[in-house]
Amino acid sequence: MKADAIKLDGKKAGSVELDDAIFGLEPRADILHRVVRWQRAKAQAGTHSTLGKSDVSYSTKKIYRQKGTGGARHGSKKAPIFRHGGIYKGPTPRSHAHDLTKKFRALGLKHALSAKAKAGELVVLDAAEIKDAKTSVLAKQVNALGWKRALIIDGAAVNEEFARAARNLANLDVLPSMGANVYDILRSDTLVLTKSAVEALEARLK
Repeated sequence: MKADAIKLDGKKAGSVELDDAIFGLEPRADILHRVVRWQRAKAQAGTHSTLGKSDVSYSTKKIYRQKGTGGARHGSKKAPIFRHGGIYKGPTPRSHAHDLTKKFRALGLKHALSAKAKAGELVVLDAAEIKDAKTSVLAKQVNALGWKRALIIDGAAVNEEFARAARNLANLDVLPSMGANVYDILRSDTLVLTKSAVEALEARLK
């Protein structure tokens, strides 16, 4: 499939041939869902922690005698039944990450790119370069192009001046081709790929 390429000023910059095996698939929600779950689970901190019965700081002395009080039998004030006692089976620090094969992750990326192409939210940019590394200049160009929440994916490396200009724009994210991932692609309103990014992604996913 062919896609028209543009420059940052909105002018045409020829066309690019997109591989149907990467950009022309019928997007499957189940594949995208699994990959996004894997990404978010891996990113989860897992630092939640509670104190168990053995972690609570309290006296180990028996509260009162075993028999003759008319009340229930208790041996420790640390028991979960008491206020300030330990939490029974509470959350402890752990990793939420789970395994997902490389082939499936690559398939998910293909479906994410295809989903953007099918929805008409894919833009091919000639090059992510700017003469003056000024945020105001880039912001005007982005507004003129109508990009509300855009993700720009460049080639092997992002142009330093362009990255500096885009740093303070809340509605613009810039990534190298190796940083392309399903979650960031799907959450963006517009996916912008440079010509070098298209070449790099096709080489990575073939």
